[in-house]
Amino acid sequence: MRIEIPDDKKQVHEMTMPIRWGDMDSYRHVNNAVYFRYMEQARVEWIGSLGYSVSPDKETVLIVNAFCNFYKQVNYPGELLIKTYVGNVGKSSVDIFNLMAIVTEPEVICAAGGATMVWVDLIKNKSCPWPNDVLEKLR
Repeated sequence: MRIEIPDDKKQVHEMTMPIRWGDMDSYRHVNNAVYFRYMEQARVEWIGSLGYSVSPDKETVLIVNAFCNFYKQVNYPGELLIKTYVGNVGKSSVDIFNLMAIVTEPEVICAAGGATMVWVDLIKNKSCPWPNDVLEKLR
C-alpha cells in the first residue's frame, strides 16, 4: 500500500546527503530501513534551522507515525537531494513529508515518505498544544 503525499504542502527545507557504502545491502542497493535515517536527518537539520535543538528537555517533538514509498533503487556512489515539507498543522501535531531524488536527476523521485510528529510534555508523558513560538514557525 502506498500512502499519497498531499499536494497541499509547503517546502521548508532542502539538503543533500551522500549515499554511503554501508547504506547498501547484499542486493547492492540502499536498504529500505536506511531511508528512514535519511528522513530523520532531514528533519533534524530542518528543526536545527528553526533554532531549536533536538535534544529533549521537558518538551519535544516525537514521531507517532512514519512511512516511506519506494520508487527507484539507489546505490553507492551517489548523493541524495532531500526536500522537507510541512503539511497539516494540528493543535499538537504536524505532518512532515520528504521527497528524495539523486542530485544528478532531481526531477526523478526515488522515495517519498513522511511522519506525523507530536509536541509532547516529557514530564507528563502526554501530548500538549504547540508553544506559540513553534506554532508560528510551523505555519
